[in-house]
Amino acid sequence: MIYLHIFWSFFIANLLGYGGGPATIPLIQNEVVNHYHWMSLSEFGDVLAIANALPGPIATKMGGYIGYQLGGILGATIALIATILPSALAVILLFKFINLFKGSPKVALMTKSVQPIIFILLAVMAYQFFLSAYENSGLFHLVLLAVVSYFALIKIKMHPSLLIVCCLVYGGVFLS
Repeated sequence: MIYLHIFWSFFIANLLGYGGGPATIPLIQNEVVNHYHWMSLSEFGDVLAIANALPGPIATKMGGYIGYQLGGILGATIALIATILPSALAVILLFKFINLFKGSPKVALMTKSVQPIIFILLAVMAYQFFLSAYENSGLFHLVLLAVVSYFALIKIKMHPSLLIVCCLVYGGVFLS
């Protein structure tokens, strides 16, 4: 039964995640943390941080890792198939219609109307991560990492992946 739940959770998240990774991450979080309770919000945040630091599509990395943790190699395979299947089916089924709707103002409006929803989903997820970080690491570490991260990204123009790795090292040394 766990394999069916793995498939369904990643299939639904990626089917409804119009807009790629930023739209899919909160949906995966909802399934994995809120619905099935396979991991805590803090654990999900760790998986998200590591997945962001690695190259490639984030949904497949998260699906493979979470699927493996839940069901071994078969669980990882099922999660990866469920992650890729919605996009593959959409490409196959909708490819012949692409020229008909390429310049459609309705399609452009639909795409623009999804952006505020994605923003709200990401804002709620960021707020939840903020509360979790505050509870787990305390105000000092939270403010320190936020300020250093801001200056590293804005002033120094550090690559986000390198910043994530640095913060992981900091957390491993000072917060474990």
